[in-house]
Amino acid sequence: MQKLRLYPFLLGCLLFASTSSPAQEAPRDTVLTGIYITSIHNIDFKDKEFAVNFWLWLKYKNKQFDFYNNLEVPAAKSVNKEFVTIDSSNGRIYMLMKLSCVMKDSWRIANFPFDNQKLRISIENSQYDSKSMVFAPDTLGSHYDPRFTLSGWFIDSCVIASGIKAYETAFGDDSYQKPHTEYSTFKARLSIHRDAMGLFWKLFLGMYIASLIAFVCFFIHPDGIDSRFGLSVGALFAVIGNKYIIDSSLPESTSFTLVDTLHGVTLCFILCVITATAGSLKLIKTGKVHQANMLDRIMASLLLCLYIILNIYFISRASAH
Repeated sequence: MQKLRLYPFLLGCLLFASTSSPAQEAPRDTVLTGIYITSIHNIDFKDKEFAVNFWLWLKYKNKQFDFYNNLEVPAAKSVNKEFVTIDSSNGRIYMLMKLSCVMKDSWRIANFPFDNQKLRISIENSQYDSKSMVFAPDTLGSHYDPRFTLSGWFIDSCVIASGIKAYETAFGDDSYQKPHTEYSTFKARLSIHRDAMGLFWKLFLGMYIASLIAFVCFFIHPDGIDSRFGLSVGALFAVIGNKYIIDSSLPESTSFTLVDTLHGVTLCFILCVITATAGSLKLIKTGKVHQANMLDRIMASLLLCLYIILNIYFISRASAH
């Protein structure tokens, strides 16, 4: 009789334990994802974009994921699926697709043209968040074709990874207690640096020639004061025109870039030449020709050395990053 009385008690304990334990979440499905980049082209600094072609493959079990229709490339301006093949044998979906995308990017131009850039590609599933699925990167093999080249650039590395991207909204879903949704994301990051020396001279040769024209003013006899002023002012406008040409090919930036620094140094150099010329003119009008010649020699040596030192310093600092 004692044993019979114990049965209801034990049954109640089991029911209480089952109701008081936290509910276990359903396991998330894993999507094994890989990428192979075949081409990157049309790098456009002004429009902040670049074009990329790549193969993408995904392996998963849940057919409802439907990556053919639900694949999202968040940072893309346009996505074109050139080729898609799907294998659903062995109880698993294997999807291979060739994508052509125009990607948005924010270029770092502080050290232009000695700049390093990181090109980023990311994908998500637009219908299923991180509670339902997560990406796992397929790290086997290379992630880009080493035979493709970027004109004027060198490829340093290509890193793939998976992560969680948070959106501060529930997208109208009342089941969420707070406006916060997390989606699993697959990311590829390509690091590149520029072969900059040829481009540097192509961009800044006109600026340096203009500065040399201004420097030649020190070797014109003080009697030709009008010629000295004319050359200096002409060099000043040439440097300003060169800066506008370079800026027209770059995105807008609120920071002070290497382009701004070198043009600023050159403008200050020409301004000092004009100031020295004005000082020579004042000495000549008072009959102090020897002192005017001495001022020209001192200012020519001082300004040239200072200009060269500043250019070497700023260019070396930018190319070292």
